[in-house]
Amino acid sequence: MTATVLVVDDLEPNVKLLEAKLLSEYYTVLSANSGAKALELLRQNSVDIVLLDVMMPEMDGFETCKYIKSNPETTHIPVVMVTALSEIEDRVKGLESGADEFLTKPINDTALFARVKSLTRMKTVIDELKLRNKTNEELGGQVVDLKDNFTDSKILLLDDDMIQVKNIKASLSDLTQQVQSLSTPEEIDSLGSFIPDLVIISCQMDVEDPLRIGVMLRSKPVFKNSVIMLLAEEENIPMVIKGMELGINDYFIYPVDKSELKARVKTQLRRKQYQDDLRSELEESFDLSTKDGLTGVFNRRYFDIHIKQMTEKAKTSGQKLCLMMLDMDHFKDVNDTYGHPAGDAVLKTLTNTLKSSFRVTDLIARYGGEEFMVLLGNITLEQGIAIAEKTRANIEAIDFIIPDYSQPLKKTTSIGIVEFQPSESAQDFINRVDKALYEAKETGRNKVVVG
Repeated sequence: MTATVLVVDDLEPNVKLLEAKLLSEYYTVLSANSGAKALELLRQNSVDIVLLDVMMPEMDGFETCKYIKSNPETTHIPVVMVTALSEIEDRVKGLESGADEFLTKPINDTALFARVKSLTRMKTVIDELKLRNKTNEELGGQVVDLKDNFTDSKILLLDDDMIQVKNIKASLSDLTQQVQSLSTPEEIDSLGSFIPDLVIISCQMDVEDPLRIGVMLRSKPVFKNSVIMLLAEEENIPMVIKGMELGINDYFIYPVDKSELKARVKTQLRRKQYQDDLRSELEESFDLSTKDGLTGVFNRRYFDIHIKQMTEKAKTSGQKLCLMMLDMDHFKDVNDTYGHPAGDAVLKTLTNTLKSSFRVTDLIARYGGEEFMVLLGNITLEQGIAIAEKTRANIEAIDFIIPDYSQPLKKTTSIGIVEFQPSESAQDFINRVDKALYEAKETGRNKVVVG
C-alpha cells in the first residue's frame, strides 16, 4: 500500500535520513523545514501522513499540529510526532495538540514502518468514508459522523502479569471502562457476548507463543475484525516483525509509557471505528434507493456517481485505481432451466462471496442483470489482477444451492480489469473494462482479461 508522507524537520540530515528510509519502501515523500512550509504543502498536495519534529524554530511541532487538526481540510490527516526518548512531557503535550502517534529518536525502522503502514490503512478508510459521504449527500442519503468516541469500545488484555494488567487498565480508563483481562488463551471462550474491538497480547506470557495466539484469534469469526496488538520487549522485535506479517496490527514496548500506550490504542480504535462505520452505516442501513434490492450491494445509480468521485480523487492524488467488471457465464441457462427464483439464489450467493472477498474500502455494485462492478482503490494493476484471478477461482469452486433441487450447480465468471489513466474520463474507464470483459467472454469465458 503506497502513501504520500510529509516529513517536517528543520535539520536537513534528519529529513534526508527519513526520506531515504521511506523511499526505500516506495513511499512518496515531501519535505518541509518549518511548520509554515508544512502547512503550505498540505494546502497544495494530497498528503496521507505527516511526520512532525517537535523542536523547530518559530512554529514548533505542537503549534503546527494544532493548525493541522483545526483545519477541516486536514484534520483527518494522521500526524506522528517525532520526539527524543526522554521527552515524556512532549508526548503528553503532543496528545493534547492532536497527535495520532509518536516516534522516538533515534528512529527504529520497525517502528517507523509499522506506524506508517497502520496510519496509511486508517487514512485510506477515512478517505473512502469522506468520498462516500460526498456521494451520499448528492443522493440525499445519510452521512457518517467522523467524530471520535471510544466509551463503547471493548478491549481485551491477554497477560498473566496482574500488576501490569492493572497499570494498563488504569492508563486506558479515560478512553473506555470496558476492559477485560485473561491470563491464558484457553479462557477466551468464557468471554460470552464480550466481543473486543482491540486485543493486547503480552509477549511475556509463558503459556504459549503469542503469535500462535494471534493466529488462533484471527481464525475465530468473532475476532475477524478485531485489532490485535503486541506488548513486547526490545528483544522481541524479530517476533514483532513476524507478527506484522501474520496480521498483527501494531505493537508497543515494555516498560509501558502511559501517553504512548493511550495514543497507540486510540489510533487503532479510531481506525476500527471508521471501518465499522463503513460496514454498518454505509453498507447495511443506507437509503434503499442506492442499494440493489436483491443482492444488497450498491446499485447502478450509486456507482455512476461514486466512480466520478473516485476518478477525480485519483487524478489529484496520483493514487492507483482499478476497476473490475464481472459477468456470470451462461446465467440465462439458470433462469431458463430452473426458473427465476433459482437465478436470484445464484446471484445472492455470488454477491455474498464478493462481499467476503474484498476490502471494506472497495466498492461493489450491481451494474445490471448478472454484471457487477468492483472499484479497487489504492492498488496496482498487478495486485488487482491477482485479486481478480483469486475471485474467479473462488466463484468456480462454489456449490450454488438451488431451492428444491438436491444437486448444487457449478458456475463460472468472466472478468475484465483495467487500471485508471489520469487522462481519461470516468466513462472511458468504464468503456475499457467493458471491452476487457467482452474479450473474456468471446475467448472462452471463465478467465480474467486485462484491458
